[in-house]
Amino acid sequence: MVQIKNQEILTLYEAQQMVDRWIKDQGVRYFNELTNLGILMEEVGELSRLMVRQYGEQSFKESDKGHSLSDEMADVLWVLLCLANQTGVNLTQALQNNIRKKTKRDGKRHLENKKLKP
Repeated sequence: MVQIKNQEILTLYEAQQMVDRWIKDQGVRYFNELTNLGILMEEVGELSRLMVRQYGEQSFKESDKGHSLSDEMADVLWVLLCLANQTGVNLTQALQNNIRKKTKRDGKRHLENKKLKP
Protein backbone atom coordinates (compact mmCIF):
# COMPACT_ATOMS: atom_id res chain seq x y z
CA MET A 1 0.00 0.00 0.00
CA VAL A 2 1.35 3.40 -1.02
CA GLN A 3 0.98 6.49 1.14
CA ILE A 4 0.66 9.97 -0.36
CA LYS A 5 0.34 13.07 1.83
CA ASN A 6 -0.93 11.13 4.85
CA GLN A 7 -3.49 9.24 2.77
CA GLU A 8 -3.40 5.54 2.03
CA ILE A 9 -3.63 4.72 -1.65
CA LEU A 10 -4.89 1.24 -2.47
CA THR A 11 -4.17 -0.68 -5.62
CA LEU A 12 -7.12 -2.45 -7.20
CA TYR A 13 -5.54 -5.74 -6.15
CA GLU A 14 -5.32 -4.59 -2.54
CA ALA A 15 -8.91 -3.39 -2.65
CA GLN A 16 -10.03 -6.78 -3.97
CA GLN A 17 -8.13 -8.49 -1.16
CA MET A 18 -9.57 -6.18 1.51
CA VAL A 19 -13.13 -6.82 0.34
CA ASP A 20 -12.49 -10.56 0.24
CA ARG A 21 -11.12 -10.53 3.81
CA TRP A 22 -14.09 -8.47 5.04
CA ILE A 23 -16.58 -10.81 3.38
CA LYS A 24 -14.90 -13.86 4.90
CA ASP A 25 -14.43 -12.31 8.36
CA GLN A 26 -17.66 -10.34 8.78
CA GLY A 27 -19.95 -10.96 5.86
CA VAL A 28 -20.27 -14.74 6.34
CA ARG A 29 -20.12 -15.35 2.57
CA TYR A 30 -20.59 -13.63 -0.76
CA PHE A 31 -24.11 -13.25 -2.07
CA ASN A 32 -24.40 -15.22 -5.29
CA GLU A 33 -23.31 -13.55 -8.49
CA LEU A 34 -26.80 -12.74 -9.75
CA THR A 35 -27.78 -11.24 -6.40
CA ASN A 36 -24.65 -9.09 -6.48
CA LEU A 37 -25.43 -8.05 -10.05
CA GLY A 38 -28.85 -6.87 -8.86
CA ILE A 39 -27.24 -5.06 -5.92
CA LEU A 40 -24.79 -3.40 -8.32
CA MET A 41 -27.68 -2.11 -10.43
CA GLU A 42 -29.35 -0.81 -7.26
CA GLU A 43 -26.21 0.99 -6.17
CA VAL A 44 -25.70 2.51 -9.64
CA GLY A 45 -29.30 3.72 -9.45
CA GLU A 46 -28.63 5.40 -6.10
CA LEU A 47 -25.54 7.08 -7.53
CA SER A 48 -27.53 8.18 -10.57
CA ARG A 49 -30.28 9.64 -8.40
CA LEU A 50 -27.77 11.76 -6.51
CA MET A 51 -25.90 12.83 -9.67
CA VAL A 52 -29.06 14.06 -11.42
CA ARG A 53 -29.96 16.08 -8.37
CA GLN A 54 -26.51 17.56 -7.87
CA TYR A 55 -25.53 18.12 -11.53
CA GLY A 56 -28.80 17.74 -13.39
CA GLU A 57 -32.09 19.55 -13.28
CA GLN A 58 -33.91 17.60 -10.57
CA SER A 59 -34.25 19.11 -7.13
CA PHE A 60 -33.23 17.33 -3.95
CA LYS A 61 -35.82 15.47 -1.89
CA GLU A 62 -35.87 15.04 1.86
CA SER A 63 -34.87 11.39 1.36
CA ASP A 64 -31.64 12.50 -0.39
CA LYS A 65 -30.26 14.03 2.78
CA GLY A 66 -27.30 12.23 4.27
CA HIS A 67 -26.25 10.69 0.96
CA SER A 68 -22.92 11.64 -0.58
CA LEU A 69 -21.47 11.02 -4.01
CA SER A 70 -18.31 9.54 -2.51
CA ASP A 71 -20.26 7.01 -0.44
CA GLU A 72 -22.51 6.05 -3.35
CA MET A 73 -19.47 5.61 -5.62
CA ALA A 74 -17.79 3.49 -2.95
CA ASP A 75 -20.93 1.31 -2.75
CA VAL A 76 -20.75 0.74 -6.52
CA LEU A 77 -17.03 -0.06 -6.30
CA TRP A 78 -17.58 -2.44 -3.36
CA VAL A 79 -20.07 -4.59 -5.25
CA LEU A 80 -17.94 -4.50 -8.41
CA LEU A 81 -14.97 -5.73 -6.35
CA CYS A 82 -17.17 -8.51 -4.94
CA LEU A 83 -18.20 -9.59 -8.44
CA ALA A 84 -14.59 -9.52 -9.62
CA ASN A 85 -13.54 -11.70 -6.69
CA GLN A 86 -16.39 -14.14 -7.27
CA THR A 87 -15.71 -14.53 -10.97
CA GLY A 88 -11.90 -14.64 -10.76
CA VAL A 89 -11.36 -11.31 -12.52
CA ASN A 90 -8.13 -9.48 -11.72
CA LEU A 91 -9.35 -5.89 -12.05
CA THR A 92 -5.82 -4.50 -12.33
CA GLN A 93 -5.13 -6.62 -15.39
CA ALA A 94 -8.63 -6.06 -16.76
CA LEU A 95 -8.26 -2.28 -16.53
CA GLN A 96 -4.81 -2.35 -18.13
CA ASN A 97 -6.18 -4.48 -20.98
CA ASN A 98 -9.18 -2.16 -21.35
CA ILE A 99 -6.97 0.94 -21.58
CA ARG A 100 -4.85 -0.76 -24.27
CA LYS A 101 -8.03 -1.70 -26.17
CA LYS A 102 -9.42 1.83 -25.98
CA THR A 103 -6.09 3.35 -27.01
CA LYS A 104 -5.88 1.11 -30.05
CA ARG A 105 -9.54 1.54 -31.01
CA ASP A 106 -10.09 5.18 -30.05
CA GLY A 107 -6.57 6.64 -30.08
CA LYS A 108 -7.43 9.34 -32.62
CA ARG A 109 -11.21 9.10 -32.84
CA HIS A 110 -11.89 11.56 -30.02
CA LEU A 111 -9.12 13.93 -31.09
CA GLU A 112 -10.69 14.10 -34.54
CA ASN A 113 -14.26 14.45 -33.26
CA LYS A 114 -15.42 17.94 -34.21
CA LYS A 115 -18.21 17.70 -31.64
CA LEU A 116 -15.63 17.65 -28.83
CA LYS A 117 -13.71 20.69 -30.00
CA PRO A 118 -14.41 24.03 -28.27
